[in-house]
Amino acid sequence: MKRVVSPCNTTGPYFPREFSDGNEDLTRRDGATARGEHIILAGRVLELEAKPTWNMVLEIWQADANGVYRHPLDPRSAEVDPGFWNWGRARTNQDGWYRFRTVLPGGNLRIPHINCAVLGIGLTRRLVTTIFFAGNMGAAPDPVLDCVVDPELRRRLIARRDPSLDADGAAGYGFDVILRGEGETPFFVD
Repeated sequence: MKRVVSPCNTTGPYFPREFSDGNEDLTRRDGATARGEHIILAGRVLELEAKPTWNMVLEIWQADANGVYRHPLDPRSAEVDPGFWNWGRARTNQDGWYRFRTVLPGGNLRIPHINCAVLGIGLTRRLVTTIFFAGNMGAAPDPVLDCVVDPELRRRLIARRDPSLDADGAAGYGFDVILRGEGETPFFVD
């Protein structure tokens, strides 16, 4: 009798070798262009010993440039920028690079930030982190950032301005996601 491993006996999720692209640009929706400062958010997803990971999926969701979410629970959702998606998805290439075109998020009740989830082969659940921006930290408290008390860990949540990532009039910001090992990105339970 031949034994075959069934999907219920293996660990997922399962990602196709080819992943449809096109959700990396959050700045165009229904023929309109997003208001605010357009930026490029790019970096690498790395494992132990800075090994790049390919075909990882990153999903981001954020407020528009005015700090409004496209969500019915946002009391200002009627004011959302019609040209902005608020959500995007990208995958890493063979060298571990991902890239989004988005806007610098506005503040609402929190410091301006982008929420990020990482999914891929070898992860048993999605990893969630928050990306803040250097020079845009503000004096207001932030419940997520405030739960990370170690200054070194806090530093790992900050995207830095990187002119080498500038493209098409958009300022570049670099943010690497380190899955494990030295320099690991702080992840949060969602």
